[in-house]
Amino acid sequence: MTEQKHDDLLLQHELEVMQGIIESKEQYRRIIKAVVARWVRDFQDNRIEINTVDDLRKLIELDIELQKDELL
Repeated sequence: MTEQKHDDLLLQHELEVMQGIIESKEQYRRIIKAVVARWVRDFQDNRIEINTVDDLRKLIELDIELQKDELL
């Protein structure tokens, strides 16, 4: 195998790995958005006590971290 073919295969592999990571992040963001929306509905319906707000904060922080990676 020539060095160029080796480099091309390595680059192709890296691109496939990056695409998988991007797709996973998109799925995680959809899940987080759905959970946040559900949390807000439950909170508005008084099904969530104020001591569980930390869960929402964690979800929002995770969503922000995922968005930061998209900007880079």
